Amino acid sequence: MTTETKVEPPRDTELVAICASYGNDRHRMLDILLAVQEARRCITPSTMDAIAEAVGLTRIAVEGVASFYSFLSLTPKGRVTIRLCDDIVDRFCGLDAVVAAFEAELGIRVGETSSDQAFSLEFTPCIGLCDQAPAAMINDVVATNLTAERATAIARGLKQGLSAADVLVADHDSLSPYERARAMVENNIRHAGEVLLGSVPEDAGLRAAAALEPSAIIDMVEASGLRGCGGAGFTTGRKWRFAANAPSDRRFVICNADEGEPGTFKDRVLLTERADLVFEGMTIAARAVGAREGLFYLRGEYIYLRDHLEAVLASRRARGVLGADFDIRIQMGAGAYICGEEGALISSCEGLPGEPKTRPPFPVTRGYLGHPTVVNNVETFAHVARILDRGAAWFNAIGTEKSHGTKLFSVSGDCARPGVYELPYGLTLRELLSLAGAEDAAAVQVGGPSGTMVGRDSFDRRLTFDDLATGGAVIVFSARRNILEIVDYYLSFFVHESCGYCTPCRVGNVFLKKAIEKFRKGQANDDDIAYLKDLSATIIETSRCGLGMTSPNPVLSSLQNFPLVYSALTKPTQDGIKATFDIQSAISGARDIAKRRSYIFDKDFSK
Repeated sequence: MTTETKVEPPRDTELVAICASYGNDRHRMLDILLAVQEARRCITPSTMDAIAEAVGLTRIAVEGVASFYSFLSLTPKGRVTIRLCDDIVDRFCGLDAVVAAFEAELGIRVGETSSDQAFSLEFTPCIGLCDQAPAAMINDVVATNLTAERATAIARGLKQGLSAADVLVADHDSLSPYERARAMVENNIRHAGEVLLGSVPEDAGLRAAAALEPSAIIDMVEASGLRGCGGAGFTTGRKWRFAANAPSDRRFVICNADEGEPGTFKDRVLLTERADLVFEGMTIAARAVGAREGLFYLRGEYIYLRDHLEAVLASRRARGVLGADFDIRIQMGAGAYICGEEGALISSCEGLPGEPKTRPPFPVTRGYLGHPTVVNNVETFAHVARILDRGAAWFNAIGTEKSHGTKLFSVSGDCARPGVYELPYGLTLRELLSLAGAEDAAAVQVGGPSGTMVGRDSFDRRLTFDDLATGGAVIVFSARRNILEIVDYYLSFFVHESCGYCTPCRVGNVFLKKAIEKFRKGQANDDDIAYLKDLSATIIETSRCGLGMTSPNPVLSSLQNFPLVYSALTKPTQDGIKATFDIQSAISGARDIAKRRSYIFDKDFSK
């Protein structure tokens, strides 16, 4: 009798090394998968099996993460992946011609990979470059202000074997990370205010914080009136106090740099020009709440800024202003708008699909890894550093009674001077449009798709938390633009970006989009307007997170502020027959049903 020796399959040494570089930590799953995607351009079933074994998870758990993020792929991608931003602003700036040029030169269509796996061409939602559209990501670098001619030249250079960096950035290898970022992307700072974009002293806020007790830091931030600058507007000092008072031996500070709202790009500018100020604000927050660990969640679309941010962190460690009692790790995102929601962001940092968490508990009491966690966005942390430097009274005196300080506005679309404007809260929308050269504006999307679309009769409203609130986006549309085309695009964006967890958001937004399509085709009737309102209310009331609660806003705000657009496309019901009823289609459909029935009843299934 012989005994067979079981032969173990050879170990995948590259994969083992990738997992080991992240400590075989399941909470670093997104980092592991991003590294595998970069090395192999694909995450295969066998790869997921090996990762699962290394980190002690099931294959299903690994696949759940790998299939969630758009920058990860279960099918092979080209060695060069070109992601064309298809935001509505890019479309209006000539995206079609750019797409045609890339397709013609590369010999593939959008959504395809070349047969030799050299190139993949695809669309991606807003990449934070609306002020210089059309734009694209080409691997880890970005291209802006694209034209058909420039797209052709870029494609030809890539086909000749040049790297994306060499094609897009002259003398790339000789430049510092900061210089590379500046070479790729314009800051377009149109107005520098007195708080963030003007003259800023180095670490003055951190030195002031070092002389204060943690509770005094929180008192100062609260007295300043600072509210979260990402859109929700929650009082910053109050949030910190909750986290500081929560019983725990471990706390975290997380910076939300997942600036994914279409039309928003002000954090991009802060990360380029004021990264030190942002990290300074995070360090102050850590002292205030007793945190020793920080995470900086950088959206995957801003990967071109990663080396610059790592260099700034290294410099701060070397200068002794980071790394002794507190340190910060950069966590890359991977293309998921929902991760801008703080619960989904925390899930992503934990190595999970970026799905929102059920509340309560709230992150300030039970956040990252179950510990109290402060999550604020880039602009908020930068403000904190300036408040500690200049004082609460100084900041509180800027703006209005309920909206204190300055706000960074990202202005894009049909205007002469797109870019970033730092201005005190309280100015009118008309004043901002005048600064941006948007005198012929007919509609403005304030706050991005999840905000409000207003018309000319609302241009004298004030940009404050208690009137026209915005996380930063101000998208301008002239009278030559089709309102329903804009609404339709934004609904398609929400359909694409829904995490799919809850039915109202996953299905309801699809139905909303289909209803808008009826209006665009001239097939709507009076009942369809009521249907839009009722369905929107249901989605808002029953969705689990902020995405579903705001996704109907393009419909509701356009209905309210542009009612004539809808009424002009609405056909009344006559003689009990809806205008949408197509008798020819109904006859064809009836014939198809009859044929199927005939097949079923006439077929001899005994053979």
